[in-house]
Amino acid sequence: MTITSIKEYDRKRSQIYIDGEKAFLLYKGEIRKYKLEEGGEIDQLTIDVIIREVLCKRAILRAMNLLQKRDYTEYKLREKLNDGGYPQSCIDDAIDYVKSYNYLDDRRYAEDYIRYYMESRSKKRIMQDLAQKGIDRDLITEIIDESYSSDDSNVELEQIKHLLNKKHYSPDLEYKEKQKIMAFLYRKGYSTELIYKAMDMD
Repeated sequence: MTITSIKEYDRKRSQIYIDGEKAFLLYKGEIRKYKLEEGGEIDQLTIDVIIREVLCKRAILRAMNLLQKRDYTEYKLREKLNDGGYPQSCIDDAIDYVKSYNYLDDRRYAEDYIRYYMESRSKKRIMQDLAQKGIDRDLITEIIDESYSSDDSNVELEQIKHLLNKKHYSPDLEYKEKQKIMAFLYRKGYSTELIYKAMDMD
């Protein structure tokens, strides 16, 4: 196999191309260590060593550092590692590693997220947010059902009233202005039934 190109990726790293295909990102010192140069040959053993001994270990450290700063869902952590140019096998290893120590837990993430936002966001909005973060929809539904009472409409009604106060809403507003406020509330995930009720329009 031939190293067809070594292109600078940022100040410290370069992208290695093997047989015309992107292979991996390495620091310049690592390129020197493994004696990699454009036009040079590289065997499968060297590639395997670089992936296993350099990139996979680095992916694990990167995942740990990211999780020290804040929680991630598995989907978002994979996305972050992929953006870092790590091979898929190393991303899988890093995910397995942090999961084995319970550093990564989509259920815990969803439970914390719901607990934090349930007083200020609609249930629908929270479900949409969690789905966008890559959490399984069945898991979201399960945790939502566990977290909310059978009748949470009163909570959402109070949330809508709070937002209406912030918008200086009055039942005497022109219908066009009311429509704008209704659209704003609907985008936040509240049902039209509750919006009408809060605005005394039912």
